[in-house]
Amino acid sequence: MAVVASAPGKVLVTGGYLVLEKPNAGLVLSTNARFYAIVKPIYEEIKPGSWAWSWTDVKLTSPQLLRESIYKLSLKTQSLQSVSPSQARNPFVEKAVEYCVAAACAKFVDNDNKNALHKLLLQGLDITILGCNEFYSYRSQIEARGLPLTSESLASLPPFSSITFNDEESYGENRKPEVAKTGLGSSAAMTAAVVAALLNYLGVVNLSLLTGKVGSGFDVSSAVYGSQRYVRFSPEVLSSAQAAKNGIPVQEVIVDILNQKWDHERTKFSLPPLMTLVLGEPGVGGSSTPSMVGAVKKWQKSDPQKSLDTWRKLSQGNSELETQLNMLSKLAAEHWDSYKYIINRCSMLTSEQWIHQASEPSQQTIIKALLGARNAMLEIRHHMRLMGQAAGVPIEPDSQTKLLDATMNMEGVLLAGVPGAGGFDAVFAVTLGDSTNNVIKSWSKLDTLALLVREDPRGVALESCDPRTKAITSAVSSVHI
Repeated sequence: MAVVASAPGKVLVTGGYLVLEKPNAGLVLSTNARFYAIVKPIYEEIKPGSWAWSWTDVKLTSPQLLRESIYKLSLKTQSLQSVSPSQARNPFVEKAVEYCVAAACAKFVDNDNKNALHKLLLQGLDITILGCNEFYSYRSQIEARGLPLTSESLASLPPFSSITFNDEESYGENRKPEVAKTGLGSSAAMTAAVVAALLNYLGVVNLSLLTGKVGSGFDVSSAVYGSQRYVRFSPEVLSSAQAAKNGIPVQEVIVDILNQKWDHERTKFSLPPLMTLVLGEPGVGGSSTPSMVGAVKKWQKSDPQKSLDTWRKLSQGNSELETQLNMLSKLAAEHWDSYKYIINRCSMLTSEQWIHQASEPSQQTIIKALLGARNAMLEIRHHMRLMGQAAGVPIEPDSQTKLLDATMNMEGVLLAGVPGAGGFDAVFAVTLGDSTNNVIKSWSKLDTLALLVREDPRGVALESCDPRTKAITSAVSSVHI
């Protein structure tokens, strides 16, 4: 009866901070790093006389954190209560359980379905969450093993390895997260996977093996639907969820949310052909996005004129980058031979040499779009740095600036930046043709660990089995080979 669902991590290429407000768009790429949620009953059978019970058990296990939490779930109010006040809490999963059960109760109103749901819930909910290694920093484990700081060393670690906790060091108000993360949106991917698994397990939705149809904000939307161009929904859509903090029953909240008009915009987006997304971890342990966003919002209120000007210039840069990437995709479709030739030539050269590679008009147009995309990225980085300085937060810290400048000067690199809210998370680069390996080797010399992350447009999905079983099978197969 186990249901296994997964959701991808993401890289927000453009739209950091701006995507929080309509009508600004964000370009987000989903990745092959996935979070998994496994939902199954705790008990194989319902104990005699338990039909009238108004409470059931919920067990949440996070093997990578060596944590297990036990809850009681009220079948009347759909609220969770921790069995032990001292146990570790996961508010994302707790709310996911409450809202998913409330959604099931709201959907099944006839007696037969209500009784079947009640019986299923009385068997308890056993939830296990697992995140791919790419969501977390494993530099310390690699160094402890005496291995070089390479992607091969990272690949040698067991799947779903134990997670490193950050120390108490902080950067002013920009505190590190509890665990050392790479910035791929682990909380959103985890929540999307848990919600998908629970809704499918409870019979609220029937997800295919490819994708599903639940979503909300930018992080969650990318975790559900994959790579996309996204404009957020109106905040009023979730006003009832905010009101739930004031004691409004979950059942009323979920019915209101389900009846709301979700006015977000989501359109297809992916990198142009022959381009590769690559991420590098600088080894600082990540940044706290909420505290950085809070600092930027505080600056906006204190200096509205300057912040509006910066916002406008960032929006222009984001739009220009989107235009040039879409133009490159269009040129690839219309002039494939010229496109392939130019990408392969430029993959072996630094950007200063690209302009000399064109011998015909279509090739010149392609190179113009490549250079236009680079210049737009440089403009975005410039204004993000200025915004960070004004707000007093390290959106592009000096150490990241040096790394990104060095990366942009490498052969075959089109773009490089700090994704999303910036800070000390992993940096990203977009490479041309076969230049990725050279970038990875150069990063290693710069004490930057290349992650095993690539673009994967797939959104939330049902899985055929526990991912740990799949990992063991793959390991055994490789040994036999």
